[in-house]
Amino acid sequence: MIKYGSDRITELTFTSYKAAVELREDGQWVDITLLPTLHESTPLPEDIIQFSILVICTTTGAIAQIVPQDEDCDCEYQFTFSEKEQITAYIMSEEMQSRIQNLSSLR
Repeated sequence: MIKYGSDRITELTFTSYKAAVELREDGQWVDITLLPTLHESTPLPEDIIQFSILVICTTTGAIAQIVPQDEDCDCEYQFTFSEKEQITAYIMSEEMQSRIQNLSSLR
């Protein structure tokens, strides 16, 4: 993770995720909230209290945005390229794409 205004970079390694998938009221976007489990060798920055990841997708499963959050709000960190790759791989997995498609078909 990269803290805005800092030159210090830490790389998180995600080992698993709990995902909540929700279709927005407008029916155009899908919000996915991820609660990741981190590898023990890559702890969170100390100033993050309740870490989660918001992934905003189209109803076809394409990722529009990946946002790190602390206590359900945008925080002063951004993800590194490697962290985004890990998250993208999970969202693009067959399991997650199926969940997105199933939810989108309900509208």
